[in-house]
Amino acid sequence: MMLTRDGIAWRIARDLREGQYVNLGVGIPVLVANYLDPDQEIFLHSENGILGVGPKPKRENLDLDLVSAGKGFCTLVSGAAIFDQQQSFIMMRGGHVTHAILGAIEVAENGDFANWRVHGEAVPGVGGAMDLGVGAQNIFVAMSHVTNKGKPKIVKTCSAPLTARRRVKRIYTDLAIVDVADDGLVLREVMPGNSTADIQAKTGAPLKIALDCREMDVPETASNGARLRQ
Repeated sequence: MMLTRDGIAWRIARDLREGQYVNLGVGIPVLVANYLDPDQEIFLHSENGILGVGPKPKRENLDLDLVSAGKGFCTLVSGAAIFDQQQSFIMMRGGHVTHAILGAIEVAENGDFANWRVHGEAVPGVGGAMDLGVGAQNIFVAMSHVTNKGKPKIVKTCSAPLTARRRVKRIYTDLAIVDVADDGLVLREVMPGNSTADIQAKTGAPLKIALDCREMDVPETASNGARLRQ
């Protein structure tokens, strides 16, 4: 059993708390906005100059003037603020963003991560991720556990150009949740149908099994009908 992209986003949203300032990267991370608890005030930041990003708009409610840093249409929550990009990057570099949820090509066992490649490859330039990588208080990574060729994306040492060193605190994949501790990687949750040995076999660095490691509790679908498991 594996999580879908929406499933990964749903699970990340369960760990966000009232009063946090969160930047969502492109890809899986941007989906987190669709699954936040409406009873909690969580401030979503977009590096092009928005604080208070809301869920993805429905087609009939598109506002062509509201675009996130990921180049997709977005909505605003009540009380949202719009400002210039310079101020937005001051927030990021000044440590005012409590969490950055980013995609990655690779994450190393010491918390290094890479989420861009050289020109001409599938993933474009680094963009604002480098500023978030060093400026945000907490870096969470959302990605598939292995590549489309079955190679581990959690590794001992990154082979792609680094975005930031020793900054990742937690990794959310379609198979597991892994924490990055001072002494290595700690397996926290596993998708049902997978053993800890299965996860280790698909991970390119040693995993320590947390004493309270458990199966991930994710419903089949979300309240909006999106499929969370496959």
